[in-house]
Amino acid sequence: MTRLARDTIRRMPKVLLHDHLDGGLRPSTLVDLAAETGHQGLPATDPDRLQEWFSAAHGSQEELLARLDPVLDLLQTAPALVRVATECAQDLAADGVVYAEVKIAPEQHTRGGLTREQVVDAVLEGLRVGTAKARLFGRDIRVRLLLTALRQAADSQEIAELAVRCRDAGVVGFDIAGPEAGYPPTRHLGACDHIRRENFNLTLHAGEGFGLSSIWEAIQWCGADRLGQGVRIIDDVAVAEDGTSKLGRLAAYVRDKRIPLELCPTANVNTGAVPALAEHPVEVLRRLRFRVTVNTDNRLLHGTSMTEEFARLGEEFGYGTETLRWFTVNAMKSAFIPHDERLELIDRVIKPGFARLRAESAGAAFFRQEDAW
Repeated sequence: MTRLARDTIRRMPKVLLHDHLDGGLRPSTLVDLAAETGHQGLPATDPDRLQEWFSAAHGSQEELLARLDPVLDLLQTAPALVRVATECAQDLAADGVVYAEVKIAPEQHTRGGLTREQVVDAVLEGLRVGTAKARLFGRDIRVRLLLTALRQAADSQEIAELAVRCRDAGVVGFDIAGPEAGYPPTRHLGACDHIRRENFNLTLHAGEGFGLSSIWEAIQWCGADRLGQGVRIIDDVAVAEDGTSKLGRLAAYVRDKRIPLELCPTANVNTGAVPALAEHPVEVLRRLRFRVTVNTDNRLLHGTSMTEEFARLGEEFGYGTETLRWFTVNAMKSAFIPHDERLELIDRVIKPGFARLRAESAGAAFFRQEDAW
């Protein structure tokens, strides 16, 4: 199979469901914010060296997230949050993303005096501005916000209530993140119950830093609509030498109920959830028809983008346009926006976008054949 060029992948209409705002900043923006505030905590003041420092991070989930501490130090004012949210929308649009759900934990941005509500307002304003600026350059993107509570904190009920209050302003769901080991999601049942009672949307980080019990609790106790990461569901799949597979009861439930997996391949490797990209279970799960989606997690921290994620998977597993389209439609089907809006994006943006690329590819192949004659 011919390897897809990155420029071709960049022009694909892509969908992103798992992306953290504070983990996706431009290194140059961090340098600017540090200079404006006199902050001395960055490990480098050159954007390229700063990106190298972040991208070199490997280790446990907790060790990697600790690298974002200097980022959070710089995101404690409304102007800073507006700027990074604006740039987030622009950067995703430039990468060919047509729909994205971006996560933010409001509590992490209140040290400078902002309230949780002010944090959310600033980020939503930035996303609106960034979306409008992207449109000026012919890049149409829709970006929605997910509010995240932290497993190790005690404010999940307040964050869940805030998410519901902001549901008509651009917030489309509630998320729980943070270290899995020692902090089961069942500590936050009240918040999850509130989300369900309000007919709202719930995704939980589960099945990356911990195994099947984390996934089971997220689904059966908390009622998660999607699994943030969920890569360790492979622990409940037995693959024989001849390639046949037998699913355990939890894996079968996840597949049969079409519970989306927000896989983040590069991040899964960097956190040690899988040893190497070649051993990532994305191909097994795809073959078994799980609701697999591909995501970035933290673009700055992992030195990635949706184009990079697709390109790396294509190089490793030989994925072509049709498989990448399948991942994209899966993600759009799993988005936390109304059904008719999802169908509109699939039928009027995603499918036509991939069809144009196929037509271009066919035309290029024809002209190459003509040249050969």
